[in-house]
Amino acid sequence: MNSPWKALLAARLLLLLSLHSWASAVSYIDQHSTSHSNGHTCVGCVLVVSVVEQLAQVHNSTIQASMERLCSYLPKKLFLKTTCYLMVHKFGSDIIKLLEAGMNADVVCHTLEFCKQNTGQPLCHLYLLPRESWKFTLEKARQIVKKSSTMQYPRSGSNICSLPFLAKICQKIKLSITNSVPYKDMDSDKYSVFPTLRGYHWRGRDCNDSDKTVYPGRRPDNWDIHRDSNCNGIWGKDPKDEIPYEKKFCEGSQPRGIILLGDSAGAHFHIPPEWLAASQMSLNSFFSLPMAITNELDWPQRSGVTGFLDATSRIEEKSIYLRLRRRNHCNHRDYQNISRNGASSHNLEEFIKSLSRNQLLDHPAIVIYAMIGNDVCNGQTDPVPKMTTPEKLYSNVMQTLKYLNSHLPNGSHVILYGLPDGTFLWDNLHNRYHPLGQLNKDVTYAQLYSFLGCLQVSPCSGWLTSNKTLRTLTSERAEQLSKTLKKIATSEKFTNFNLFYMDFAFQEIIEEWRRRGGQPWQLIEPVDGFHPNEVASFLLAENLWKKVQLQWPQVLGKENPFNSQIEQVFGDQGGH
Repeated sequence: MNSPWKALLAARLLLLLSLHSWASAVSYIDQHSTSHSNGHTCVGCVLVVSVVEQLAQVHNSTIQASMERLCSYLPKKLFLKTTCYLMVHKFGSDIIKLLEAGMNADVVCHTLEFCKQNTGQPLCHLYLLPRESWKFTLEKARQIVKKSSTMQYPRSGSNICSLPFLAKICQKIKLSITNSVPYKDMDSDKYSVFPTLRGYHWRGRDCNDSDKTVYPGRRPDNWDIHRDSNCNGIWGKDPKDEIPYEKKFCEGSQPRGIILLGDSAGAHFHIPPEWLAASQMSLNSFFSLPMAITNELDWPQRSGVTGFLDATSRIEEKSIYLRLRRRNHCNHRDYQNISRNGASSHNLEEFIKSLSRNQLLDHPAIVIYAMIGNDVCNGQTDPVPKMTTPEKLYSNVMQTLKYLNSHLPNGSHVILYGLPDGTFLWDNLHNRYHPLGQLNKDVTYAQLYSFLGCLQVSPCSGWLTSNKTLRTLTSERAEQLSKTLKKIATSEKFTNFNLFYMDFAFQEIIEEWRRRGGQPWQLIEPVDGFHPNEVASFLLAENLWKKVQLQWPQVLGKENPFNSQIEQVFGDQGGH
């Protein structure tokens, strides 16, 4: 679940050929590790070559036509189409020769040195090994491209962002990821009128980006008689009685915002399967790719906590934010998704300052702390030594809570969310076919997990493994950390917020989904085989909402009796 800047762009091929975005982002690794960077490059190459080969199979075309087809599918935005054709020009001829000679994607990528087997290291491969010995097959492939000029191009030492037409785009993405605040923010109030690059997909849309005193979540300035200072769409005076609408409709309704401190699951990391499944690929498949890249391959606008768009999966459940807004329309636009791919209790301090709340000027907030994976998940061959200990978690979380106590308005609430038992991932997916393997029934999730683990770019070596003992150890540590969070919630007190704990009740979600006729594997992202998908995210939101409503109703605030009147006067309140 981790990896900020380099993990998004370090893998050259997939950003170039669009699919590499996944390879680099799901690798979740140490930004400064050369071996891990090589792992990204290898994963990206194998994915792209596999898609090219499958497109030729699906359309009964040549490899050359298949590569051109893939490039034609890509948008012009972010120079994706241009970059794809550039890569085809550089490496296409060798890929054609190797695939036409019957070599699979693993062999092609090792031959072209996008994948490397270092001395003393295991051979990392996605597909079954060739019938002939690996050494013989690889030597045969190398002879095919022996005189190729392609081999002069660097594979892992160069940076795609050095290309002149990509440098500016890269810089924008890097800044937004590093700072976790909007790239386009004219008044520096941490809110934006631009959707991506940490804009309003992540936190409520600004309604005046030239005035830093105007932003979502603040208490109204002079009851917003003359302007909408909190961007909830409610302002002016009722001409019938001259009473400000904000005072009439919102005073005493206990407005509050929702803030998520989370990781890639909270940000809703998502790769559409049609980006990899050749049989589903079309001109429309990559329409959302530029948006996804500039959102770090996250879809916070559809997340279970802060999402403001309805689910694409036709599920009726709503996000926590939309439920709060439905409960009180005065909460309109008051959401912040302070999540980051790779976030954990360790590194939250790097970006928690991007949280926007003024103790004197703003409404209280509900904060959900949901670091559900990276304190036990890493890509190491032996992941246990890198796991957070209960003692260290206690220290990290207390540091976070002290920061929140110094920044949240009085009357706020904080909910600590426990960690899941991730053994369900292997149990429900390992023998199923990955989207890349569905056409030819040749890639299972077990093979994908093994490949990523071998390259040390697995999102979670402890759970995504055939080693049952290691899976059990990882779950035991997750349980220990959850107990630590519960202990903090029951023993620590803070002046500006009440503190609660809630289990990550994924088993309850599975049971609910089964009651609806579904299967557990349908709750996991199909491409990465790791994250909760959109359905799971919204079911978890419903589960959390019902428990809070039952156990701590004061957290949610009152139902506003003036909601219907707000709709009559202000419609959708300016939308999102």
